[in-house]
Amino acid sequence: MLFRNRLIGSLGAVLLGLMLGGCSLSGESPQDDEREPHFVLGKSRVNALDYAGAAEAFQEALEVSPRSAAAHYQLAWLYENKLADPAAAIYHYQEYLLLDSKAGNPDVIRQHIYACKQQLVTDVMQLPSAPAAQQQIEKLAEQNRRMQDELDKWHAYYAAQTTARPVANPVPATPGSPGYLPPVGPPATIGITDSPAASTARRSLPGAPANFHPVPVAPIRLRSHTVTAGETMAAIARKAGVSLPALQAANPGVNPKKLRAGQTLNLPPF
Repeated sequence: MLFRNRLIGSLGAVLLGLMLGGCSLSGESPQDDEREPHFVLGKSRVNALDYAGAAEAFQEALEVSPRSAAAHYQLAWLYENKLADPAAAIYHYQEYLLLDSKAGNPDVIRQHIYACKQQLVTDVMQLPSAPAAQQQIEKLAEQNRRMQDELDKWHAYYAAQTTARPVANPVPATPGSPGYLPPVGPPATIGITDSPAASTARRSLPGAPANFHPVPVAPIRLRSHTVTAGETMAAIARKAGVSLPALQAANPGVNPKKLRAGQTLNLPPF
């Protein structure tokens, strides 16, 4: 009798200690996890179509309750269907299965995991292979080299023309005579036809070779626009007939989100 009384007294003390310590013999239930404030916030953000915000809220719910199977499931669903992150979806689906041993849909969850793995494989296969990428780089390098060679030819051509100086009483030089220079023409790969304007310009340059054909350059028209109340960069670009990136490049110091009425913007040339 005395032993039984002591045993009952010991069990009572243990139960009292657990109650005073705020612990529960049963632990948190799935219903408790779903009532957690961050979890509730995540569900409300899903209903509001704020999927990134919902994922952030469910992550905070896991920080409060790391063994929340419900939070893992919600994150897995978001990453698979709304945020296009199959790797993260696989992780949270697997954690959900580990934490919820009584899940009534393990086969369905495994099918979702398999689908996410297939998506990962598809994403990897779409990446260019190393040899293909190297070939594309070499092709671009060759094109760049050709363009640089063409540019160097034109630099040399115009440098030869700008260094010509008028000579007093010029005497026509003939092949083999002192001072004879062969005529300098434009690169053979680019043909330029003569025109009345080109002939006039050539006659105005004493000492210019007979086959010198200056290329007329259209003047660049500088334009500007004064911002009115409520205007945006995109609206101004459409009105001016230019692209939005070109308009932003012409105004590097302007914040598109802080336009003000009366502000002057540079418009790129046509």
